Amino acid sequence: MTDQHSSPGHTHHEDPACDVAHGAALAPPVTRTLVAVFTSPVASYLLRYAGDAGFRPVLVEPDPQRAQPGEPAEDGVAVAGGFDGYLDDAADVVVTDHHRPELGPMLRDALAGKTRWVGVMGNPRLPAPHIPALAALGVAETDIGRVHRSIGLNICSHTPAEIALATLAGLIADRNGRSGGFEF
Repeated sequence: MTDQHSSPGHTHHEDPACDVAHGAALAPPVTRTLVAVFTSPVASYLLRYAGDAGFRPVLVEPDPQRAQPGEPAEDGVAVAGGFDGYLDDAADVVVTDHHRPELGPMLRDALAGKTRWVGVMGNPRLPAPHIPALAALGVAETDIGRVHRSIGLNICSHTPAEIALATLAGLIADRNGRSGGFEF
């Protein structure tokens, strides 16, 4: 006996997500933008996976020595020197390097836009460098409180690819109104 998931050529399922998984239906249209701030190995994986997961991937790198704005990067990722045109209520911003001297100004600018979600990668057991960086720039405590840290699902990531997957999974859960994890 075969079920609807294993029968050859069967394309209709009661669950539309199943049709998408089997290639029988189109994935939902891209309605979100994922902006990774700063060139890093995690940003490279994050943006590569984001395009496949239904996000418009954008790399914002303020240092032209690290990435050239205006030139499309690998996998159709847009590259920009700043946030112009990328921040709206459908944009998620992930800062992928909390050691860069531009951390404060980049976060301040992301928070000043209509950005839906802003997060900074970092170990939650260590002090958060974005808080003093933003406070020094005069950013209001309520805005500083909008910055998520840590981000992504707690899967004990050890490599840039794993960190990117955990981060993207958390954003997908949030996009779909879920908390993430293994509770259904």
